[in-house]
Amino acid sequence: MTRLSVEMLAADAPPPITSAGHAQLGIAVLVGIAVIVLLITKFKLHAFLALTIGSLTLGAVAGAPLDKAITSFTTGLGSTVAGVGVLIALGAILGKLLADSGGADEIVDTILAKAGGRAMPWAMVLIASVIGLPLFFEVGIVLLIPVVLMVARRGNYSLMRIGIPALAGLSVMHGLIPPHPGPLVAIDAVKANLGVTLALGIVVAIPTVIIAGPLFSKVAARWVDVPAPDRMLPQRASEELERRPGFGATLATVLLPVVLMLAKALVDIVVDDATDTTQRVFDVVGSPLIALLAAVIVGFFTLGRPAGFTRDRLQQTVEKGLMPIAGILLIVGAGGGFKQTLIDSGVGQMILDISKDWSIPALLLAWLIAVAIRLATGSATVATVSAAGLVAPLAADMSTTHAALLVLAVGAGSLFFSHVNDAGFWLVKEYFGLSVGQTVKTWSVMETIISVVAGGLVLLLSLIV
Repeated sequence: MTRLSVEMLAADAPPPITSAGHAQLGIAVLVGIAVIVLLITKFKLHAFLALTIGSLTLGAVAGAPLDKAITSFTTGLGSTVAGVGVLIALGAILGKLLADSGGADEIVDTILAKAGGRAMPWAMVLIASVIGLPLFFEVGIVLLIPVVLMVARRGNYSLMRIGIPALAGLSVMHGLIPPHPGPLVAIDAVKANLGVTLALGIVVAIPTVIIAGPLFSKVAARWVDVPAPDRMLPQRASEELERRPGFGATLATVLLPVVLMLAKALVDIVVDDATDTTQRVFDVVGSPLIALLAAVIVGFFTLGRPAGFTRDRLQQTVEKGLMPIAGILLIVGAGGGFKQTLIDSGVGQMILDISKDWSIPALLLAWLIAVAIRLATGSATVATVSAAGLVAPLAADMSTTHAALLVLAVGAGSLFFSHVNDAGFWLVKEYFGLSVGQTVKTWSVMETIISVVAGGLVLLLSLIV
């Protein structure tokens, strides 16, 4: 970023809520993040409360009046929830509908019926990636665990040979591909184009998931050669149903929002005329809200009706889908509040002033910041929303494609080396019956591979596009 562009940004930006210098602001950021880390890791406080307290601490250390710090936090929380809250809710409904109707089981069973032998790890990547599009990571794990255990037992595979590809597919979708909460929040913070981010995210995700999934699973299976744990398989949704949706209808429903958003991005590139009727139509149908809403409504007919769902059962599915996301919405919102406190305190401008003379690329800086916060807090979502807030000012002078790559750099960094302060670490350990050391050698290394490969591909793309 040039000195001129930095000065222009400074002129356009509202005055900060504190007159602190760079040193004091730097200390405030470190103290605020340290408070969040300690509250989450040592005192086991919920991330929403930790982010709230950390934001107010940051403002206080930066010398901001408490009332202005509170206003910054609540403004950021409100705008973030307004920007992505409805999208997260729609994604949760679609995911629950997919699971309860047996549509997810239909995708799994159909792909497994076509695969076998050496193709099975690749089939697991495909299953996890498709199912992982509308599902949160934790829900995806719970949904896929019975499949992973069944395939490992039936085919006499090492658990890692089957499990790692499935986990890689879910994790890559979670960190890089909207409409997952992390990428959505980063897109909102950076003001990136969602369609372009989605398209570039897919370009980055495909080679990343191949390397971290089927290829690394060969190594992981040698490092940790364990069978599927001898436990009762959880009941699958379709076992309670007399019938379930067809494969084609289910796949079309899941991919509908992705197709609509990608179509909008393509039309924007080809037409590039705000008054053109075609572009205006695709601007509406390809917006995240309409795309996801359309998928949910279509899902009522393509998923719910074939499964025999009554109107009351559909209502119950919607309600059950919305219940678990309260915590996620609050964490995402508080992350937005933390981001706004950073910006209003002048931290964003401080990063611009300091980094303008650095030789380190902005995308690498974004990746490193996300890595540091991920290692400290253990949360990919907290790392994404915090890092996105810190580097958002860097996007002001970027092209549309580079702003999208900035989002992906943050997402890639947020997945780096999951360890004992990450809930996902323990989820994988317990479900797969691994020791802490075995989980580090498989799951943690896999996450690191995803982060490094995706980050490297983002940097490579920045030289091409």
